[in-house]
Amino acid sequence: MIDITIQNFEQEVIAASMNQPVLVDFWAPWCGPCKAIGPILEKLETEYGGGFKLAKVNSDEEQQLAGAFGVRSIPTVVLMKDGQPVDGFMGALPEGKVREFLDKHVQALAPEEGEEEPLLEEPGELAPEAQLERLQHAVATDPANDDARFDYVKALLAAGREQDARRAFEPVANKTAVSRRLDALARWLDAVAFAAAHPNPADEDAKIAANRRDFQARFDRARLLMAQQRWTAAMDELLEILMRDKAWSDDLARKTYIAILEIIEPPKPKVAEGQIPPDDPTVATYRRRLSSVVLS
Repeated sequence: MIDITIQNFEQEVIAASMNQPVLVDFWAPWCGPCKAIGPILEKLETEYGGGFKLAKVNSDEEQQLAGAFGVRSIPTVVLMKDGQPVDGFMGALPEGKVREFLDKHVQALAPEEGEEEPLLEEPGELAPEAQLERLQHAVATDPANDDARFDYVKALLAAGREQDARRAFEPVANKTAVSRRLDALARWLDAVAFAAAHPNPADEDAKIAANRRDFQARFDRARLLMAQQRWTAAMDELLEILMRDKAWSDDLARKTYIAILEIIEPPKPKVAEGQIPPDDPTVATYRRRLSSVVLS
């Protein structure tokens, strides 16, 4: 999911739709039906596994874009392909109807027959050191495989090997603006560096006790929690910011929250053909909490 403005519309919608369908959701904070359909669209973006990209446009703030698409009521959802709108619907459709709409245009992505399964699909089958060796080998033999590199850097950070993680991340550090997963790693690395320079969490606690709207202190506390890999506690702290100021510091709290979701989301379990793998309960819960706060 990405928020669209007039500034990034060309790149994130028009250009992006040349490579994959982009579903543009026109919504507004006061719109009740928008709050109903928003979480459905986010859930389906995950379930379709990269089959489409979800782009959200706040029609109150981006009236020029809403006007360009002839939006007269919200929610309005438009599907873009090859730089052009090809279909759409208005209103908060139930999930089944949204699936029917998507299935006409979008194919859920899954590994093709004979294709190698994603790395760490079954994390329990190898010891941690064996997993790291396997991931290191995957990156060494295919340096352009950003998914393998994501898994490798993530495993290194989880093991506390910060310097090794930084060296492995360096070749893709310039891709964070175009890859949500790599951006998530960059934010984790930033949190680890911040924690090393600020070893006393009580400092942030004292600032928050003195002023509950000290958002910088709350954000710093969230980074300390990230460095400790206390993911849900970090997201709880970020939600405290979002409930009071959704756009604080150029949307920093929401972007960091989404980064944590990218980090903690496990690989989808294998299911029978035609079935949809269940969402991880923690990730699903915190996605709903984010949607509830951001769209309130």
